[in-house]
Amino acid sequence: MLLDYSPEASDECEVVAPGEVLRVRQENLTSVLHLVSGRVQLGIREDGQMRHQLGVVQGPFWLDGAAAMLGLPCAVDMVTETRVQLRRQPIDAFMRSVEALPKSAQLLLHDMAVGYRQQTELAVSRLAQDAEARCAQWLLNHAQHDDNGALSVTLSQRKRMIAAQLGIAPETFSRVLRNLREHGLIMGSGNVLRLPEPGALELVASGC
Repeated sequence: MLLDYSPEASDECEVVAPGEVLRVRQENLTSVLHLVSGRVQLGIREDGQMRHQLGVVQGPFWLDGAAAMLGLPCAVDMVTETRVQLRRQPIDAFMRSVEALPKSAQLLLHDMAVGYRQQTELAVSRLAQDAEARCAQWLLNHAQHDDNGALSVTLSQRKRMIAAQLGIAPETFSRVLRNLREHGLIMGSGNVLRLPEPGALELVASGC
């Protein structure tokens, strides 16, 4: 993401155990994290767990240098996969280091930061859309016409089992159903869900 230059060697390293949250999505930054050693997962956490992993980075690596350069909040959740060593550098000090570079290098870093940010935001957006699309497609595939010709789905399995088939967390499945209900695309409670707007549900399934 960024060229590999390190904070001052005199800066004290922090040691963090596996499974610790380093950054939370949309967190406003006051410092920049430089991963000295170890591995960190990048992705989306739900209910205290990393449900959607976008990648793993290995130190040395600037974890949130792109966000700091662009003045934006953190785009993903970051959780330690192994024991890590890291240094925290105030954003002002980080930016002074960048501004001390030749102008051509600054422009290169800025372009790399913009590209990295765009790719990350697109990946996060697709994850959220993909979960809704998969749920919508599942509902359409299991829908049946009742005596009045209306479509409905009977949930004959536990939601946890259905979520496993879709490759998503049970909490994600429940959240998507709640969103679809709020938008009037499914109705009913209990194990029977009515689909009053199958055309609109098909649009969700197609990712539109």
